[in-house]
Amino acid sequence: MDQRRMCPHCRAFITVNDKTCPYCNEVVGPRSVERGSSSPIGGLIPQVRFNTIIILVINFGLYLATSLYSMNSGRGSAMNLDAQTLFDFGAMYAPAIRGGEWWRLVTAGFLHGGLLHILMNCWVLFDLGAQVEELYGASRMLVIYFVSNAFGFYVSSLVSRNSPSAGASAALCGLIGAMIALGLRDRSGLGAAIRAVYIRWLIYILLFSFLPGVDMAAHVGGLVGGFGVAYLGGEPRFESSTVKKLWQFSAGCCLLLTAVSFLKMYLWFSRYAQ
Repeated sequence: MDQRRMCPHCRAFITVNDKTCPYCNEVVGPRSVERGSSSPIGGLIPQVRFNTIIILVINFGLYLATSLYSMNSGRGSAMNLDAQTLFDFGAMYAPAIRGGEWWRLVTAGFLHGGLLHILMNCWVLFDLGAQVEELYGASRMLVIYFVSNAFGFYVSSLVSRNSPSAGASAALCGLIGAMIALGLRDRSGLGAAIRAVYIRWLIYILLFSFLPGVDMAAHVGGLVGGFGVAYLGGEPRFESSTVKKLWQFSAGCCLLLTAVSFLKMYLWFSRYAQ
């Protein structure tokens, strides 16, 4: 068996027995073949990652709750939710955000207006989220996802949409932007391949944005937010322990803001929902 491997941080060749890279002094984990599968599906689908699965669970959980609420109110069905239900559960609505309900910029990204809507978004998230989490790490992925989601709906609110807007697509565009940023920073053949793949993804989703009822402003805002965070943050393999802790702190702040946003939504729902 070949006793050499490449350091994931500086790309120098080291031995399989090295726990710390002798060139960049970063801690090096075991090889993938030695770790075995960490997949929550027992290795059946090895690309899934924890953060991506948690976001998927939240999305489907909220979709179940909104579907039941919509059917019980007699305004919609499980296939297509009504606008009032989406608004009650925290969808982006420009007049409400201008009135101080900032938390809708966060909660809107976890709501979906119909069965086809959530299935399409979550199918993309299942693949794309796992790829971003693998290359950027869990902390960076969370920050990119949160900023893309919130900034996307903030841009949407600026163009004064007069109907509720919701969906994970703003954050998904941010993840695409993050992968494009990685491809631009990496000047190797791998970077060129990443750019080619995700620029095609970007073209597809922007073309999809022209369909009636699709929030293009949120897509563009999410793309800009994700690209900006990823590009300014630099390549993950070169980060020091201090930078890593900073990303972990930032991810914790994003999780806290998300929890506060859902608490705000619950309090508003308890008081005002029809």
